[in-house]
Amino acid sequence: MRVLGIETSCDETGVALYDTEHGLLADALYSQVAMHADFGGVVPELASRDHTRKLLPLIQEVLDDAGLGRADLDGIAYTAGPGLVGALMVGAATAHGMARALGIPVLGVHHMEGHLLAPMLEDAPPAFPFVALLVSGGHTQLVAVGGLGDYRLLGESVDDAAGEAFDKTAKLLGLPYPGGPQVARLAESGDPSRFRFPRPMTDRPGLDFSFSGLKTHTLTTVNALREAGTLDDAGRADIARAFEDAVIDTLAIKCRRALDETGLERLVVAGGVSANVRLRERLDGELAKRRARAYYPRGRFCTDNGAMIAYVGAQRLLAGERDADAMLATPRWPLAELKAPATAS
Repeated sequence: MRVLGIETSCDETGVALYDTEHGLLADALYSQVAMHADFGGVVPELASRDHTRKLLPLIQEVLDDAGLGRADLDGIAYTAGPGLVGALMVGAATAHGMARALGIPVLGVHHMEGHLLAPMLEDAPPAFPFVALLVSGGHTQLVAVGGLGDYRLLGESVDDAAGEAFDKTAKLLGLPYPGGPQVARLAESGDPSRFRFPRPMTDRPGLDFSFSGLKTHTLTTVNALREAGTLDDAGRADIARAFEDAVIDTLAIKCRRALDETGLERLVVAGGVSANVRLRERLDGELAKRRARAYYPRGRFCTDNGAMIAYVGAQRLLAGERDADAMLATPRWPLAELKAPATAS
């Protein structure tokens, strides 16, 4: 089954073609980062308009790369949520229009389910069951995964997610948008011994996260150096390193607890923050000690992309799921609401 995947939930236009027999055939991604950088964050109306301009050319590019035409498609999947409602509607309307014209099924899929299953696109995918750490944008969640649609939420952020904390810390340090990669890059030259920031909610039981206090601690440290006249390049780098160390330690501690609680030995880490090199090194080291293993998407599939949507859509379409006539655009959509397909094994 050949499925076209469309991702337009925020500031990346992603398109991919997935074949259930031959795997990923082609994918393309257009990022709006340069357009939003002047504003220090995503402007929803601009994002929607840019998706409208870029989506159809990207679809044609992917089909051309795969050497196929629209008549060769067996189904279309699109991100139905969560995300920016205007951006979601661009993908949903395009998918439904194409599907109706071609007489093929169409399905709206969950953005975070796409991230969760993105490692399935790799040559050595994880087997079910596993624990998943989802660190994408406004989401930081630990999920016990028994199979497609079989998800049990173990813990999540009660305020700022890790990705949001990275972006806000970047602004405090005067770094450009998007902030996460900028903070990580600056932290490489920081002194790890100068500051020690708190590891939030690790001094108590449980698997929930909280990063707003860490953000406040970072702000306090920035202001203290500024008042002392010592907020120079070295000071910013030292703060970035202390912040990143705190986030990585917190995520690692919670992952270890989740594996202990579930008795599982496989950990999937997905979403934008999963591209952080030091986070991967820390988790790989932690899991090696317990003879467990971590699985990650390749770099370009950590951020929003069409390949993950095509993959999830293909699995659910193959199991018989379909949209009704109405397109879906759901800005808020808890992952826990998803169900396993009736025919899923």
